[in-house]
Amino acid sequence: MSASSARRPSYAAVLSVPHARRTFVSALVGRLSYGVAPLAVMLAVTRATGSYAVAGVVMALFGAAVVFLSPYRAALVDRHGPRRALIPMSLLYSGLLCALAAVSWRPGAPAVVLGAVAVATGACAPPLGPTMRSVWGRLVDDRRLLQRAYSLDGVAEELLYVTGPLLVGAVIGVASPAAGVVLGALLMAVGTMVFVGSPAVAAVGPSGRAKSRSGGGGSLRGQGLLQPVVVAAGMGLALSALDLLVVAFAAERGRGDGMVAWVLAALSAGSAVGGLANGAVDWRVAARVRLPLLAAGLGVTLCLAGLAPGIGALAVAAACTGFFVAPALTTAYLIADEAAPEGFRTQAGAWVNTAVNGGSSAGAVAAGLLVERLPLGVCFAVAGGVALGAAGVAGVRVLRPGHPYPFPSLGAAAPLLKGRRG
Repeated sequence: MSASSARRPSYAAVLSVPHARRTFVSALVGRLSYGVAPLAVMLAVTRATGSYAVAGVVMALFGAAVVFLSPYRAALVDRHGPRRALIPMSLLYSGLLCALAAVSWRPGAPAVVLGAVAVATGACAPPLGPTMRSVWGRLVDDRRLLQRAYSLDGVAEELLYVTGPLLVGAVIGVASPAAGVVLGALLMAVGTMVFVGSPAVAAVGPSGRAKSRSGGGGSLRGQGLLQPVVVAAGMGLALSALDLLVVAFAAERGRGDGMVAWVLAALSAGSAVGGLANGAVDWRVAARVRLPLLAAGLGVTLCLAGLAPGIGALAVAAACTGFFVAPALTTAYLIADEAAPEGFRTQAGAWVNTAVNGGSSAGAVAAGLLVERLPLGVCFAVAGGVALGAAGVAGVRVLRPGHPYPFPSLGAAAPLLKGRRG
């Protein structure tokens, strides 16, 4: 199932790898649920309770369960194999989404019940993204082709979070928001079942208690993972702050919410272009050196966005910021994959994913506090400074004398976030 590289491997070469197309498409169908379900749940809960406050709490509980338990669900995938782990997770997640839809279908649903079901649903969310990236590492044995595979995966995931809300909008135009929740459940169930039925996934067996490269066993321990996790967290925080800052920017200039959508669309478009360009380049610079440079580029453009004189200029600045997003995340996932001991690749990717989403949650809160106290230009500079700070920390770790893991091919394992893993 491996693929050797061509002289200049392309995106077409990625999809021509045996079983790659079926595996990738089915994973995307399941992952589309994460673009559909959150908005549908929020709308369904708001309609059922008549309270934005309750909807906000329910979504926070749902999001926290999805994000912070992700590495532990990924550990189950590594230990027991994708089939044995993902099928029960998918059935539980889909079933609980349907239960949430049933409870919220009519007004008057108890807030406590909605919150409890939302937490249980989020706790069962299958880690399809990290699992797919782990499968890419087995399908592709050439690092340049793997870079293209990760870039394609990242761009496709970006598009899912644009397509998902559009699907919800179409559903609620003809039915209750709870029907959108059911749609999210169906996407996850169908996508996961086809995904685990792929020969590429069937070939991935359980790792049991695999030994790490450093000779230890039983847990994911990697100082090599600290760099991508730090950068991912900083990026998540900065980009989440940007969403709110764009809203404040438009309101300050008397522009409507429609203009906000265009600016955020420019951010996504820039990310898609950057991701495809990153995957097409045969990099001679090591990934551990590229990562802080990409994060620094994101930070600088975000700082400059605060100088935009109008909404059009801000959209251009947002597109420039987005140009660094997908390449940085792709590079972070590549480093995590290389640093992970055999049998722990899914967990490694999940830690990067958790860092992005955790940083995003913190960024929304921090931005809300800053916008009320500081000029918008300063807020943009603070958000960019976070990304620059993460880049600086990552760069210092790579470039300091005697650093043991300056390049991905030399990555090894050591403690990561002690106390957070069992």
